[in-house]
Formats: sequence, C-alpha cells, structure tokens
Amino acid sequence: MEHRGAAAIVPFLDAENIILVKQYRYSIASDLLEIPAGTLEPGENPEHCAKRELEEETGYRCRQLKKILECYIAPGYSTEKIHFFVARELAPSTMKTEEDENISVQVMPINEALWKIRQGEIQDAKTVCAIYQAAQLT
Repeated sequence: MEHRGAAAIVPFLDAENIILVKQYRYSIASDLLEIPAGTLEPGENPEHCAKRELEEETGYRCRQLKKILECYIAPGYSTEKIHFFVARELAPSTMKTEEDENISVQVMPINEALWKIRQGEIQDAKTVCAIYQAAQLT
C-alpha cells in the first residue's frame, strides 16, 4: 500500500506534562489514547504537517519543534513512514477537528503516560514508540 507518510507529535505543556488525545477509532470500535498525528498532504514537509496536526487536534501551537525519530510503521504491507517530533513552548490556539473526528484533549505527566503504557492502557504503537523516545530525551 502506497502512503504519503505522517507526522506525530509529543507536545510538552511544561517540563513534566504532555498532551494526549482520546479518539474513537472505528476499526477497533473503541477509544484510544494517542499523541496527535496525521497524514502529510501531497508535497507537504513533515515539520509543517506536525505543526498543523498539533493545532488541529489539540488547540495549541508550538514555538519549538524538534525531530526525534522516523520509522516505517508496517513495512510488510505499507510504505508509510512516520516522522516523530517533540513540541515545546506551546501557546493556546483553536482546535480544528474534522467532522468525523471525536477528539478530547488530556494532559498528564509523561511518567503517568509511561505507566499507562506498561499497564496496557495506551496501546497505540506510534504513541508507545514516541513517548518512550521522548522520555529518554528529557
């Protein structure tokens, strides 16, 4: 399957707290706790996509964005590569979710997010990968 790629963001509200989004996923008929993320538009660079998705899904803009990782999500059947970022120096803006998105924002300490991963409460692979990577860099 050909895919344009995606950007995913671990947004730090301050030194300890990150922003996650709770979103209903039709494919598994359940809510998932995730980092904000989205597909690159044709010709869009990953940094621009990360900033756009951060604002759309959380209602925050960032003044600082740092790439921390990139990887193929499922190379057995897809060309999708995800570019991971840490966002800091956040400023309130306005959420701009799409009609089919039912998203709520949740703020929690990164250590709590790590605990939720170990307890199986956070099961989204991109979120697990990004939070572990971001925690090592803080």
